[in-house]
Amino acid sequence: MSEFRRAKKTIEVTSGESVKILRELQEFSQNKLAELTGIPQSTISAIENDRVRLGVERSKILARALSCHPAVLVFPSWDIAVESAA
Repeated sequence: MSEFRRAKKTIEVTSGESVKILRELQEFSQNKLAELTGIPQSTISAIENDRVRLGVERSKILARALSCHPAVLVFPSWDIAVESAA
């Protein structure tokens, strides 16, 4: 088996999918998230379905309601290489 390499598991997630995943993990409906943020439910739906761009200001508002850093929403697929201290 030494001639085989392990497959690297990766997944590409859009900003909208990231919003939806975090919303569902916290068991918020789109209506509840709309109440918490002041962003209309129709806009939240459009963001989650990638019909509307998230944008910096909305990412800050949504991040506060979803208890995460805005970068988690804006750059969901960013691959950060963690370097160990030598």
